[in-house]
Amino acid sequence: MQTEERNTAGSAEEARSNRLDSHALSNGITAFLFGVTGPLAILIMVGRDGGLSDVDLASWIFGAYGLSGVLSLYFCWRYRQPLGMAWTIPGALLLPSALDHLSFAEVIGAYWVTALLITLLGWSGLINCVMRRIPIPIVMGMVAGVFLPLGVKVVTAFTSNALLATVSLGVFMLFSVLPALGSRLPPVLAALLAGGAVAWTTGGIAPLGVVPTLLARPIMYMPEFSLQALVEMVIPLMITVLGIQNAQGFAVLQQVDHPPPVKAVTVGSGLGSMLFAVVGSVPACLTGPTNAILVSSGAQHRQWIGGMVFAVLMIIFGLFAPVATAVALAVPLALIGLIGGLAMIRALQGAFQGAFCGECPLGALVAFVVSVAGVPILNIGAPFWGLVFAFIASWLLERDSLRRVMVPKETLKKTS
Repeated sequence: MQTEERNTAGSAEEARSNRLDSHALSNGITAFLFGVTGPLAILIMVGRDGGLSDVDLASWIFGAYGLSGVLSLYFCWRYRQPLGMAWTIPGALLLPSALDHLSFAEVIGAYWVTALLITLLGWSGLINCVMRRIPIPIVMGMVAGVFLPLGVKVVTAFTSNALLATVSLGVFMLFSVLPALGSRLPPVLAALLAGGAVAWTTGGIAPLGVVPTLLARPIMYMPEFSLQALVEMVIPLMITVLGIQNAQGFAVLQQVDHPPPVKAVTVGSGLGSMLFAVVGSVPACLTGPTNAILVSSGAQHRQWIGGMVFAVLMIIFGLFAPVATAVALAVPLALIGLIGGLAMIRALQGAFQGAFCGECPLGALVAFVVSVAGVPILNIGAPFWGLVFAFIASWLLERDSLRRVMVPKETLKKTS
């Protein structure tokens, strides 16, 4: 009898853990909107600058969003963690300069080699050795530097649309201050609805352009392997996935006590990048900002449900890429920037605390400053160099502190 009662209680608890609540819904929707506005605009800009046709761009969007959703769905369900996968923005920014002298087929060949090397690095377990040598305070300093411009959008939104920003922020504060309201509707979702209503009534929603087709029509690309493309692109692409994007995602999850499956996610990034390359898309990764939004509120054991919401919306967006892109680009960027910034506040606070409330404060500061500066070196993004220069500074000037914060081997065993 007692065994049956325990089993019944366990089933009830599991059902509650799997339940879709308002926080999971809000976080999933906000993470999705964040991913299909600013990053989508970057993708379209990069594709245009690189000379890609509309057909190439549509195929790229299908891979970058639809296949990202499939990866996210699997990882969130398998590990019961908010593991939002997407495409690497720093990797995409390499494309315009590369296409000045390389063919698109050669670039895709570099994607394939990058994907293979990432997969081998994860499968062999060497990624754990790499992660063990990256001190968490320094990583969190880099994360704070990457997230700061997103948080600043809460302020800069007032310069684009003061009325929309005032109403959205006011509603956010109201629902945050009054627990009775916040328990019924998360403050971020309330701010999004209020801002959307203002945009609609004031004509801030841009008219939809001509949509040629309803469903995406991905193209299968054949790679071409050239030594010049491999030398120029493979190492920077690997660094953007492993040293910038995945490192951010792992740090964000660890900050809120989610033990990320480092080895599995690395292998998933490599295999996912192979699928992405088939349709011409840049490599896959675990994203920092998306996961920061997914863990920004709600019960920790149910945050993976928000990841599932995000994943399903990404799949739908990818399948209906032509229509979804037109709709996403019609939403005011000021609203999305503001909502994304509000959702990032807690994550930004946690990043600063993790960076400057313990060991290696100088290294964390160097990582923060270099990442905020955003100056790439050798076509490699500033966050990676923030880690490099911060590690050098800590090794030279706070070596004992650096030794104390090296991640223990036992910790990484739990995350693999």
